Amino acid sequence: MAPPAGQTAAVAEVAGADGAQPQQQQQQRGFGSTISGIVRIAVFWYFASKFFSPKQKPVDPSAPSHLMTNLFHKGESLDMWFYMSEHEKFNDFGNDKALYWHETNIPYAVWTPESIRTKSLTYYPSETLQNNGSLYAHVFFARSGFPIDPTDPEYQPLNSFNRTHPVATYFPKQKKNKKKSLLGSPKDDDESEPEVESVGDKKSDLKVEVPVEYVSLWKPNVTINLVDDFTRYSQNGVPPNIAPHLLVEPTTGNYYPTVYFNEFWLLRDKFIPVNATVSELPLNLEISPISMMKWQLFQQVDQSFQMQRSYGSMLDGESDELKRVFLEGNPYLLGITMFVSMLHSVFDFLAFKNDIQFWNKNKSMEGLSAKSVVLNFICQFVIFLYLLDNDTSWMILASSGVGVCIEFWKIGKAMRIEVDRSGMIPRLRFHDRESYSSNKTKEYDDIAIKFLSYVLLLLVIGLSIYSLAYERHKSWYSWILSSLTSCVYMFGFIMMCPQLFINYKLKSVAHLPWRQMTYKFLNTIIDDLFAFVIKMPILHRLSVFRDDVIFLIYLYQRWVYPVDKTRVNEFGFGGEDETAEKKLITEKEEEDKKTN
Repeated sequence: MAPPAGQTAAVAEVAGADGAQPQQQQQQRGFGSTISGIVRIAVFWYFASKFFSPKQKPVDPSAPSHLMTNLFHKGESLDMWFYMSEHEKFNDFGNDKALYWHETNIPYAVWTPESIRTKSLTYYPSETLQNNGSLYAHVFFARSGFPIDPTDPEYQPLNSFNRTHPVATYFPKQKKNKKKSLLGSPKDDDESEPEVESVGDKKSDLKVEVPVEYVSLWKPNVTINLVDDFTRYSQNGVPPNIAPHLLVEPTTGNYYPTVYFNEFWLLRDKFIPVNATVSELPLNLEISPISMMKWQLFQQVDQSFQMQRSYGSMLDGESDELKRVFLEGNPYLLGITMFVSMLHSVFDFLAFKNDIQFWNKNKSMEGLSAKSVVLNFICQFVIFLYLLDNDTSWMILASSGVGVCIEFWKIGKAMRIEVDRSGMIPRLRFHDRESYSSNKTKEYDDIAIKFLSYVLLLLVIGLSIYSLAYERHKSWYSWILSSLTSCVYMFGFIMMCPQLFINYKLKSVAHLPWRQMTYKFLNTIIDDLFAFVIKMPILHRLSVFRDDVIFLIYLYQRWVYPVDKTRVNEFGFGGEDETAEKKLITEKEEEDKKTN
């Protein structure tokens, strides 16, 4: 493929990315699910194309069978002409100004240095193109020595073929950001323009939709691949994924070589916006062969991306980020990253499984912080509302919603919930369990939450004031959610501090779910590795190591405080008590035997 152009300015108006840390973390979590989703969609597409493709017409046995073959032979020399015009149809072969590239004696479907040709040039756009005009590349091939102009006396249709490809494409212009300064900064009002999506009267529900505005983008790379395909197809047996690309000659029934304009590695941020201020545009051209398998692989991956976007499981731009990992990453580092991602998924599942098992079997809240469970539910619920307010894909929303339900279920295991129907509206009342309130656990938990609330309150107020003064938001509701979510991501590790304080006061860690915490600690180590692999802001990279400090303190407490076998474990049983009880039963049975 042609090398990336030098001018690779990001197109902020078309494909802007929100740089907020919460969304980055959600994108990182969805990396593994994106890869697995691609595989599932590819398999689904394969079987769907096999079983649900258009039914072929029945073949008459008496009719002579004809197999379509390639009109050109392997290694045959070809000449190529590359024209550009603002019209989709081209026949001005005498215009030398429209001819930008000409190559001769290109061996067809042969992997030699002579079969790969490249050229870089500068295109000067016309006034029409600068004002959202169109521009097409017209690529003509012919056997060496034969003309491509139909008006030429020596022209033969069987010796030439052509394809047309748009060099300037269009994408919907990104809607103006609805975010604004809630304090009414005049500078902010000058920089931003209000977005008008619909016009309606307050007394009427009728709305007038504003037409979608498109922006013209320049493709800096045009890669022309000649597919190495010499398959003999029956007239009614062409695979459905190949038929749209097959150019059949009507008189002989055979097909011309397939021309594939390869844009698989052309990322969206490489496109250059075309407007009245642009006076010149770079263009990198390449022609090369491509194998049949590689061509089909590119097509299937692109189709799987499109299906995932249509299902809402992939956002716009995520496919480019996934391609960027393969394009710019070290192959060895990429292999290690994929292996580590699988480990991360396994440990995440095991941590989730053991967390559910622990709370499902737990019979005592002695030594456990019930208020931390409530705070975790609040944090998960805030994150869910934030994702809902920012138009996140349904897959991430569903995952976050399940997490909220599980955290609420934990509250039911940590506390006693009752429904109060005494008023007009039923209300939920939460009561402490006897195993929690009848010992020092509640007292120490209250002390830790008291001081923690002071620290969190100051952090939330400080961050909210900063966000209100220097950042833009859609509404006051969005400002509140954004501030709370930022606090959850930045200071969420503080929620584990009450449990540290309870462990310190009780001088024991026997009540903790160590199996689940071990898997989480392993996941934290994997996150530390990703912090150096994945591109992210410095502050976010440093915030990844926050959980390490808490887990190291947990490990220190486990080493300092010896295991107290008399203390009730996470399932509500005591080791020495149970052993003593068995010993008494055994002694009683022996006395009964002696008496008898």
